[in-house]
Amino acid sequence: MDGATVLHALNLAYELATLALTTLGLAIVFGLLGVMNMAHGEFVMIGAYSAVTVQAWGLPLVTAVPLAMGVCGVLGYAVERWLIRPLYARPFDTLLATWALAMLLRKLVEALFGRGYRNVESTLTQPVMVLGSPYPVYRLALIVLTLMVMAALFVWYRQSAAGLRVRAMTTNPVLAQALGIPTRRLASQAFVIGVMLAGLSGVLLAPLIRIEPGIGVDYLLDAFFVLVVGGLGTLGGLFGGVGIIGGAQAITSSIAGQTSGYAVVLMLSIVFLWLKPDGLFSRR
Repeated sequence: MDGATVLHALNLAYELATLALTTLGLAIVFGLLGVMNMAHGEFVMIGAYSAVTVQAWGLPLVTAVPLAMGVCGVLGYAVERWLIRPLYARPFDTLLATWALAMLLRKLVEALFGRGYRNVESTLTQPVMVLGSPYPVYRLALIVLTLMVMAALFVWYRQSAAGLRVRAMTTNPVLAQALGIPTRRLASQAFVIGVMLAGLSGVLLAPLIRIEPGIGVDYLLDAFFVLVVGGLGTLGGLFGGVGIIGGAQAITSSIAGQTSGYAVVLMLSIVFLWLKPDGLFSRR
């Protein structure tokens, strides 16, 4: 295998890992609860700015993980308790409410950090040799970590008692509540976990991206397209959507540019909404 092929394969794996990482939080909130959290990208942004903050304080980058997850967890609990919970039966209203929340969070970050770009330094920037080709070790670590997170989530969802309760809640919430499953508490926990995972993805991506208050929009759109294609409420849908959307975007962008990549992703999403509106692996 020549060096160019290895490099393209590693870049594709990195693009898919990034997409899976940033989609996971929205997949939990939208797929399990039916809440289209328009502020999902802003929670990714909060994670990235947590890395900027600890760097400004002179602390190791790893300390941004508890900071981001703590901030996102508190915000997520407050948002679910006082904004989302009264609107669960009104999905369009939750969309508008979280859209307003996204704009508010973006303006708060602009007020605190300004509109300019920020960068985060990492000590894991040195390349290592992979099948004879140099590749950044941080990207490799991100690919491995994403695989581990996805595998752990799959085992938890399919094998644990908590995963069984979540499946019961999403399949038939009325029956689950009648059987004594605390559906309201599970919904709250699922929302908080979803936004905390979004914040974690922002921290992990911070050394690899230019950070500014508007970065959340792209992550929200990509995650939404993944769920449209893959389907809601199943891990198979998440994997399938990431593979199709991420693969199509990465391959098209490498051949014809990033704008063409976005155009292909948009057309794929429209085709799926038209011909298969429940996605590839919907639980319905």
